[in-house]
Amino acid sequence: MKERKHKRKLNHVLILTSDAADANVKQFRIRAWLAEVIVIMLCILIGGVIGYFIYEGQLWENAGRRSHEQVVALEEENKTLAEQNSKLEAKVTEQAEEIQILSDTVSQKVQSENELSATLEKQSLPTEFPLTGSASMEEVTEGEPMCIFHASVGTTVVAAASGTVMAVNDDETYGHSVWVDHGNGYITIYRNKGDATVAVGDSVVQGTTLFVIGEDNADLGYQMQKDGSYINPMDMLAISG
Repeated sequence: MKERKHKRKLNHVLILTSDAADANVKQFRIRAWLAEVIVIMLCILIGGVIGYFIYEGQLWENAGRRSHEQVVALEEENKTLAEQNSKLEAKVTEQAEEIQILSDTVSQKVQSENELSATLEKQSLPTEFPLTGSASMEEVTEGEPMCIFHASVGTTVVAAASGTVMAVNDDETYGHSVWVDHGNGYITIYRNKGDATVAVGDSVVQGTTLFVIGEDNADLGYQMQKDGSYINPMDMLAISG
């Protein structure tokens, strides 16, 4: 018979000692497989710890990269918004200037219109003398007030203010009469034996010739109405001095 060989069991000895002079030496015997298991577990543990830190490092790196990208994106967005804001401010300033120009233009236009309206209103008031030259005068104040002027040959009868000829009539006493509506409630009436130089519908201004005084028509009967009622023409002539 063959002799059976026994397999030797390997043991590891763990020796613990100290630097002290009287320190005891402690020995621990660990079986080989157990030592291998411990070493493997330690390796796994160390590997896990290392892997954890690597993973955490990658997470922090990714987080940092994303944070940096977000910061860059925000900076770009802020830059874009700043440019847009600058453009809007420039546009607002430009529009404000345009509005100011329009406002000034409107103000000037309103002022011009007011001045024109005042001028036209003044030009439509029958305050001017109805003859181009001097004349003697009689004043009739009873009934329908009238100023009777005795003018010299060559003098012209003229409109006292701007207006429109509303009538050219025959007159029993003076031959003819010209009625001028001044558009503001005032109507002036010019009575003379001469031939009228205007027709119904004509526009006249202050100084427009209505009659020419000759030897046979030296007298002018001048009357005025306000809102349909006769008034004394001298009250208006006195306004102009």
